[in-house]
Amino acid sequence: MDSGASSHLSSLSENLSSSNSALPSNSNIIVGNGTHLPITFSGKTLFPKSNRPLHLSNVLVSTYLIANLVSIHKFTKDNSCSVEFDPFDLTVKDLQTRTVVHRCNSFKHLYPLLLSSTSHPSVLLAALETTWHRQLGHPGIQVLSRLRSNNFISVIHSDHDASLCHACQLGRHSRLPFSHSLSRPSKPFELIYCDLRMSPIMRISGSKY
Repeated sequence: MDSGASSHLSSLSENLSSSNSALPSNSNIIVGNGTHLPITFSGKTLFPKSNRPLHLSNVLVSTYLIANLVSIHKFTKDNSCSVEFDPFDLTVKDLQTRTVVHRCNSFKHLYPLLLSSTSHPSVLLAALETTWHRQLGHPGIQVLSRLRSNNFISVIHSDHDASLCHACQLGRHSRLPFSHSLSRPSKPFELIYCDLRMSPIMRISGSKY
């Protein structure tokens, strides 16, 4: 549940009961740090296992998201309900009768909207392996594999995950040895010492160092 989200957001199109891939080319999601995430699908879904079906309309899907977010404003408006929070759970109530429609336990500092109170909220945390790699500070493959095997993260497999991380390549460059030189400068700036690195972009002259 997110009080600041203006739309329902999901990282998986499988979460939708019906989807629509016909989106404008400039469709994107603006997240808290100003980053624009491309939208791949939109659609709707519902929670049929509550006391009455709870609809989520106009759900936006982007594979770059690391969590599914439910917009409280859209949720309460579309379902004519209210959402109440306490230290232990969240409660969805019918707006007219005030009867309890759905209840979910809180998890740490979050209020996940789950089908049942016993569901594990880790299913909400699904993202591409490259996204987890960036978000968790560029850990190695062994660390990500351990997190995945312990069900701390859920990884969406993609062909792009096999690509090397450019930031890691630059950050883990090692210096090649320099041979000793007997030359001595006779005036300032005749001999200049500087660091070398290989640039991924070739200069106009054709050099990459």
